[in-house]
Amino acid sequence: MCRSMLWLVAACVAWAQPKPPGAGRPATAEEIKDRDITVFPDGRGLPAGKGTAGQGEKVYKSKCAVCHNDKGEGRERQYPALVGGIGSLAAQRPVKTVGSYWPYATTVWDYINRSMPFDHPRTLSADEVYAVTAFVLHLNGIVDAARELNERTLPQVLMPNRNGFVPDQRPDVKAKR
Repeated sequence: MCRSMLWLVAACVAWAQPKPPGAGRPATAEEIKDRDITVFPDGRGLPAGKGTAGQGEKVYKSKCAVCHNDKGEGRERQYPALVGGIGSLAAQRPVKTVGSYWPYATTVWDYINRSMPFDHPRTLSADEVYAVTAFVLHLNGIVDAARELNERTLPQVLMPNRNGFVPDQRPDVKAKR
């Protein structure tokens, strides 16, 4: 029997199966809860925790500066700058950073929590994420060094580009802001 005939037989057998082969299993409620780390702009989903820029500087220097440099200036053509660019978005070459572009401080927290450090994502504790967020916001002149960020105070931080995004007005989009 030629190879193409074998493939045809295998495909027919697979198609005729009455149910999936049983790979995987439904996730448990606990597994779903562990993976439900969504944080909304208004702060819903933020876990308990706290941190200041002073605390965040230590974590940043040990886990973030290798990519983003000591003051968040980034590494050209490797890792993005986190600071600078405020007021540049209308320029021909805008500089999109945490301070100039991101509309919500909660989104900064969420991104750090999900994705950083780049080589070990999701390894920072909630306190470390609050502290690093405070440090990055402080580097951008958005929060004072001593201001404690937590699940209540972080949503109150007003980012410079907070009003730079507008809700989608298309009738088929039901987003609420």
